[in-house]
Amino acid sequence: MEQSVSVSFAWIAGIISFFSPCVFPLVPAYITHLTGGMVEADRLITKRSTLLWRSLAFIIGFTIVFVIFGATASYLGQLLRANRQLFEQLSGILIVLFGFQTIGWLQLSFLAREKRYDMSRIRAGRWFSSLLLGMAFATGWTPCVGVALSSILLLAGNATTVNTGMLLLAVYSLGLGVPFLLISFIMLYSVTTVRRLNRWMPVIKHVSGWILIAMGVLIYTGQMQKISAWLASFTFFGGI
Repeated sequence: MEQSVSVSFAWIAGIISFFSPCVFPLVPAYITHLTGGMVEADRLITKRSTLLWRSLAFIIGFTIVFVIFGATASYLGQLLRANRQLFEQLSGILIVLFGFQTIGWLQLSFLAREKRYDMSRIRAGRWFSSLLLGMAFATGWTPCVGVALSSILLLAGNATTVNTGMLLLAVYSLGLGVPFLLISFIMLYSVTTVRRLNRWMPVIKHVSGWILIAMGVLIYTGQMQKISAWLASFTFFGGI
């Protein structure tokens, strides 16, 4: 599995996870809980420094858990190295099915299952509490973001080294974390703006599904290597 294309897909998958129907609508609640702020006059009332550091701690929290997942998937993939081609083809098929699920062409209940964590168990306050909440998010909400996350774990399983698998999940976490940080600061000015983004959820959902399907087909047919070879002909991608 060529690293340059996989890293790009990991970034996109993180963004897809952020805008999933069971994550994005509850982002305001998470941010309010993290900062201990209140929504007043359509704005989040809290200090910018508080918002920044606690949001970063939250992101670091779920990144730690996801990277551990990536290391585990890569290690298991090393054990199956003798059947790499078969593993890649099965991975491609599964990712295509994940795409069908995202679009709505499939209704597999185990992929749509949610397991939400009770935020009241972790008090808002210090950055360490935000770190714990991020770790709880990664473990408790894994079934919710499972379609995109599972796709990246499959890529990690096909990675040549455990370090590459960990890198993929770190980039995935970055794709999930950057939008979270941006939305956090948008809420300082207007909560309504965030709510309006919900109108685009059906479009985002369909685009996300087709991205997963396209990636699954590329992996199954072995075209990933050809695309990566073409990208490597450019100076920027050649060094990745």
